[in-house]
Amino acid sequence: METIALFGGSFDPPHVGHEAIVKALINFKDVEKIIVMPTFLNPFKSKFYAPSSLRLKWLKEIFSDYKNVEISSYEVDQAKAVPTIETVKYLLKSYKKIYLVIGADNLASLNMWHRYDELKELVTFVVVPRDGIEISPNFLRLDVDKKISSTRLRERVELSELPKTSAEEIYKYYKENNCKTE
Repeated sequence: METIALFGGSFDPPHVGHEAIVKALINFKDVEKIIVMPTFLNPFKSKFYAPSSLRLKWLKEIFSDYKNVEISSYEVDQAKAVPTIETVKYLLKSYKKIYLVIGADNLASLNMWHRYDELKELVTFVVVPRDGIEISPNFLRLDVDKKISSTRLRERVELSELPKTSAEEIYKYYKENNCKTE
């Protein structure tokens, strides 16, 4: 396998929108494998609600039956915030081409990403529309049906918006730990 789609994020909590993105990537362009990469800590966020080990476990459960989908613990294993460029360079040791999947809400801050100028030379960005944000034709676009935000979901956890395989456990965790955004 030479071409992958890298879908990184906090996944705090993972939800059906994330699942829809992975499903859409399965037949996207020349993608042979999808790597879902939960962060230990997002460099642009000050905290997480569910520990990385739990988010990693949930993702493995959610995508266990998906062909050519790998849940990577690379960033979680670093036990620190890992800039995307480091993850991409690590993956380029094994793969030739990387589609980097991001939400449109990240477009405004891309130029603040660590070594962004180098990163944009190494990957092809694939942008998932969000909140009506305009996407430049310079980026590939991945349309999905689900419009869900982890932040909004923490405000009001709903079982119907959580992947079936782990819904009860995720729901219980966020309810019991009162994981509302400040």
